[in-house]
Amino acid sequence: MKRLVQGLASVFARVLDGLAVLSGLVVVASLVYLVAARYWFNLPTTGLHTIALIAAMWLYMLGALIASKKNQHLSVTILAHQTQAYPRWQLWHRLIVSIIVCVIVVLFCYWTWRMFTWGARFSATLPSLNIPVWVPQLAIAVNAIGSLGYALRDVWHAIQGLKTEPIKVCTRP
Repeated sequence: MKRLVQGLASVFARVLDGLAVLSGLVVVASLVYLVAARYWFNLPTTGLHTIALIAAMWLYMLGALIASKKNQHLSVTILAHQTQAYPRWQLWHRLIVSIIVCVIVVLFCYWTWRMFTWGARFSATLPSLNIPVWVPQLAIAVNAIGSLGYALRDVWHAIQGLKTEPIKVCTRP
Protein backbone atom coordinates (compact mmCIF):
# COMPACT_ATOMS: atom_id res chain seq x y z
CA MET A 1 0.00 0.00 0.00
CA LYS A 2 2.82 2.36 0.91
CA ARG A 3 4.53 1.65 -2.42
CA LEU A 4 1.29 2.43 -4.30
CA VAL A 5 0.86 5.75 -2.49
CA GLN A 6 4.48 6.68 -3.18
CA GLY A 7 4.06 5.76 -6.86
CA LEU A 8 0.90 7.86 -7.17
CA ALA A 9 2.60 10.76 -5.40
CA SER A 10 5.53 10.51 -7.80
CA VAL A 11 3.24 10.52 -10.85
CA PHE A 12 1.26 13.45 -9.43
CA ALA A 13 4.51 15.36 -8.79
CA ARG A 14 5.68 14.81 -12.38
CA VAL A 15 2.32 15.90 -13.80
CA LEU A 16 2.36 18.94 -11.52
CA ASP A 17 5.87 19.92 -12.62
CA GLY A 18 4.99 19.38 -16.29
CA LEU A 19 1.86 21.51 -16.04
CA ALA A 20 3.82 24.26 -14.29
CA VAL A 21 6.44 24.27 -17.05
CA LEU A 22 3.74 24.24 -19.73
CA SER A 23 1.82 27.12 -18.17
CA GLY A 24 5.07 29.06 -17.75
CA LEU A 25 5.87 28.57 -21.42
CA VAL A 26 2.38 29.72 -22.42
CA VAL A 27 2.76 32.86 -20.28
CA VAL A 28 6.16 33.68 -21.79
CA ALA A 29 5.11 32.93 -25.37
CA SER A 30 1.88 34.91 -25.13
CA LEU A 31 3.60 37.93 -23.57
CA VAL A 32 6.37 37.87 -26.19
CA TYR A 33 3.75 37.69 -28.93
CA LEU A 34 1.73 40.50 -27.32
CA VAL A 35 4.73 42.80 -27.21
CA ALA A 36 5.97 41.92 -30.70
CA ALA A 37 2.51 42.08 -32.26
CA ARG A 38 1.68 45.41 -30.72
CA TYR A 39 4.93 47.33 -31.11
CA TRP A 40 6.61 45.90 -34.18
CA PHE A 41 4.12 44.16 -36.45
CA ASN A 42 0.80 45.85 -35.63
CA LEU A 43 -0.97 42.45 -35.53
CA PRO A 44 -4.27 41.77 -33.71
CA THR A 45 -4.06 40.49 -30.13
CA THR A 46 -7.74 39.82 -29.48
CA GLY A 47 -8.15 37.40 -26.61
CA LEU A 48 -4.46 36.83 -26.04
CA HIS A 49 -4.54 38.82 -22.80
CA THR A 50 -7.16 36.39 -21.54
CA ILE A 51 -5.03 33.39 -22.45
CA ALA A 52 -1.98 34.95 -20.76
CA LEU A 53 -4.05 35.66 -17.65
CA ILE A 54 -5.41 32.11 -17.47
CA ALA A 55 -1.93 30.61 -17.96
CA ALA A 56 -0.51 32.95 -15.30
CA MET A 57 -3.23 31.92 -12.88
CA TRP A 58 -2.43 28.24 -13.48
CA LEU A 59 1.28 29.00 -13.06
CA TYR A 60 0.74 30.76 -9.71
CA MET A 61 -1.57 28.08 -8.33
CA LEU A 62 0.68 25.22 -9.48
CA GLY A 63 3.73 27.00 -8.07
CA ALA A 64 2.02 27.34 -4.70
CA LEU A 65 1.09 23.67 -4.80
CA ILE A 66 4.66 22.67 -5.63
CA ALA A 67 5.85 24.74 -2.65
CA SER A 68 3.34 22.89 -0.44
CA LYS A 69 4.55 19.58 -1.82
CA LYS A 70 8.14 20.43 -0.91
CA ASN A 71 7.07 21.97 2.41
CA GLN A 72 8.69 25.24 1.33
CA HIS A 73 5.72 27.53 1.73
CA LEU A 74 6.00 30.60 3.92
CA SER A 75 6.77 29.82 7.53
CA VAL A 76 8.17 31.35 10.66
CA THR A 77 10.94 29.17 12.01
CA ILE A 78 12.09 31.02 15.11
CA LEU A 79 10.52 28.45 17.46
CA ALA A 80 11.99 25.59 15.47
CA HIS A 81 15.45 27.13 15.83
CA GLN A 82 14.93 27.90 19.52
CA THR A 83 14.01 24.29 20.27
CA GLN A 84 16.75 22.49 18.33
CA ALA A 85 18.11 20.97 21.52
CA TYR A 86 14.71 19.43 22.26
CA PRO A 87 13.61 17.16 19.40
CA ARG A 88 10.28 16.30 21.01
CA TRP A 89 9.38 20.00 21.29
CA GLN A 90 10.23 20.39 17.62
CA LEU A 91 7.89 17.54 16.77
CA TRP A 92 5.08 19.15 18.79
CA HIS A 93 5.78 22.46 17.06
CA ARG A 94 5.64 20.73 13.70
CA LEU A 95 2.31 19.10 14.61
CA ILE A 96 0.75 22.39 15.77
CA VAL A 97 1.90 24.22 12.64
CA SER A 98 0.62 21.38 10.44
CA ILE A 99 -2.78 21.48 12.13
CA ILE A 100 -3.01 25.28 11.72
CA VAL A 101 -2.10 24.98 8.03
CA CYS A 102 -4.65 22.18 7.63
CA VAL A 103 -7.43 24.32 9.14
CA ILE A 104 -6.54 27.21 6.84
CA VAL A 105 -6.52 24.91 3.81
CA VAL A 106 -9.92 23.48 4.78
CA LEU A 107 -11.27 27.05 4.81
CA PHE A 108 -9.64 27.63 1.42
CA CYS A 109 -11.36 24.50 0.07
CA TYR A 110 -14.70 25.71 1.43
CA TRP A 111 -14.27 29.12 -0.20
CA THR A 112 -13.26 27.45 -3.46
CA TRP A 113 -16.39 25.32 -3.34
CA ARG A 114 -18.50 28.42 -2.72
CA MET A 115 -16.80 30.14 -5.67
CA PHE A 116 -17.64 27.20 -7.96
CA THR A 117 -21.25 26.99 -6.84
CA TRP A 118 -21.67 30.73 -7.32
CA GLY A 119 -20.14 30.60 -10.80
CA ALA A 120 -22.23 27.57 -11.77
CA ARG A 121 -25.45 29.52 -11.19
CA PHE A 122 -24.59 32.11 -13.82
CA SER A 123 -22.71 30.13 -16.53
CA ALA A 124 -20.37 33.09 -16.97
CA THR A 125 -17.75 33.26 -19.70
CA LEU A 126 -14.65 35.38 -20.09
CA PRO A 127 -14.90 38.20 -22.63
CA SER A 128 -13.56 37.98 -26.19
CA LEU A 129 -13.00 34.21 -26.35
CA ASN A 130 -16.11 32.99 -24.48
CA ILE A 131 -14.00 30.72 -22.29
CA PRO A 132 -16.08 29.45 -19.35
CA VAL A 133 -15.12 31.11 -16.08
CA TRP A 134 -14.52 27.70 -14.49
CA VAL A 135 -11.34 27.23 -16.59
CA PRO A 136 -9.25 29.70 -14.54
CA GLN A 137 -11.18 28.77 -11.40
CA LEU A 138 -10.13 25.16 -11.91
CA ALA A 139 -6.54 26.21 -11.13
CA ILE A 140 -7.71 27.39 -7.71
CA ALA A 141 -9.60 24.13 -7.17
CA VAL A 142 -6.57 22.03 -8.10
CA ASN A 143 -4.49 24.06 -5.66
CA ALA A 144 -7.09 23.72 -2.90
CA ILE A 145 -7.45 19.95 -3.24
CA GLY A 146 -3.71 19.38 -3.62
CA SER A 147 -2.89 21.65 -0.69
CA LEU A 148 -5.40 19.78 1.46
CA GLY A 149 -3.70 16.50 0.56
CA TYR A 150 -0.28 17.87 1.42
CA ALA A 151 -1.56 19.45 4.66
CA LEU A 152 -3.03 16.12 5.75
CA ARG A 153 0.26 14.45 4.81
CA ASP A 154 2.15 16.90 7.03
CA VAL A 155 -0.20 16.28 9.98
CA TRP A 156 0.21 12.53 9.48
CA HIS A 157 4.02 12.78 9.37
CA ALA A 158 4.06 14.94 12.50
CA ILE A 159 1.90 12.42 14.38
CA GLN A 160 4.10 9.55 13.19
CA GLY A 161 7.19 11.48 14.30
CA LEU A 162 5.73 11.91 17.78
CA LYS A 163 4.91 8.21 17.96
CA THR A 164 8.42 7.09 17.02
CA GLU A 165 10.49 9.69 18.91
CA PRO A 166 11.39 8.33 22.35
CA ILE A 167 10.48 10.53 25.30
CA LYS A 168 13.63 11.90 26.90
CA VAL A 169 13.84 13.68 30.18
CA CYS A 170 15.59 17.01 29.70
CA THR A 171 18.11 17.69 32.41
CA ARG A 172 20.31 20.73 32.59
CA PRO A 173 23.87 20.46 33.89
